[in-house]
Amino acid sequence: MATPDVDRIDVVYLWVDGADPRWQANRRAAQARIGGNAGAARFGDVSGRYRDNGELRNNLRALQRFFPEHGHVHIVTDGQCPAWLRTGPGVSVVDHRTLMPATALPVFDSGHIETYLHHLPGLSERFIYFNDDVFLGAPFDATWWFSAAGLAVFKEAALLPDYTAPQPHESALVNASLLSRAWLSARDPHYRHVPRVFAHSPRPMLVSAMRQLEYEAPELFHAVRSTVFRSWTVPPLIPDLVPRWMVHLGRAIVRECASAYLCSGAADAAEQFGELCARFGKLDFFCINDTSDNATPDAPQLLRIGDTLEQLLPYPSRFEH
Repeated sequence: MATPDVDRIDVVYLWVDGADPRWQANRRAAQARIGGNAGAARFGDVSGRYRDNGELRNNLRALQRFFPEHGHVHIVTDGQCPAWLRTGPGVSVVDHRTLMPATALPVFDSGHIETYLHHLPGLSERFIYFNDDVFLGAPFDATWWFSAAGLAVFKEAALLPDYTAPQPHESALVNASLLSRAWLSARDPHYRHVPRVFAHSPRPMLVSAMRQLEYEAPELFHAVRSTVFRSWTVPPLIPDLVPRWMVHLGRAIVRECASAYLCSGAADAAEQFGELCARFGKLDFFCINDTSDNATPDAPQLLRIGDTLEQLLPYPSRFEH
């Protein structure tokens, strides 16, 4: 177990192997038990949400290259462990069963799981939460990400439609923004909502802030902790409410940065990946979103993900056998 350290910046990942037969059986059983997909989030339970294209292995390579001073690495999984992972000092694999109540399991909604991350044993006060498809792409400056002005957060440029409530056809990020607006407006009549979603980025976080928000918004945490699969009626809290609340309190600052967002299933995916290769080393971060959904494992658009990451990050990290 890691030991707390006020100066340390730990790193937290969620990881799943969607090809694991045991995990697949549990997923099918949960689907059958729920009986239908009423309320299911758009693209919330497709294969692309759970597929492993080698992202975590290469994410750790990027971490070692661009932030070698990082603290303990916590990898949260559903009883799984990557075959290539070298366990030992500096890294912990945390089973859902040790972090979450047994009555909540199994869970296939990352928005549910991530509400427990600030309860990880030994987690440092400052930590970075990564989805494994979000990578560092340039040297990490901790004084920029965790500055006196606040935590660094990033927004997309596009404005959102002016909905009054979550929409079944919209993305989880859009619906999360609507939830944030409703909650913050109810608490502060002077709150002014900026209808732009936060970017797919590394998420600098504070344990103390997360505990405070959990105390102030127990009903929101209870709601998202009731999900089994992603639901459009219960948007996630971490991608939008947390940074938006922190900005509102003056504890986070919206920054500009060099970044890239790639979609594996896009018509111009080859061009997107080519541009990534050209800009690698100059991007603060980049996200490779597996939007190929139910493609077969040998589909060219999926092979491109692993091939590109191996090209950019060819050297094994200390976390590999």
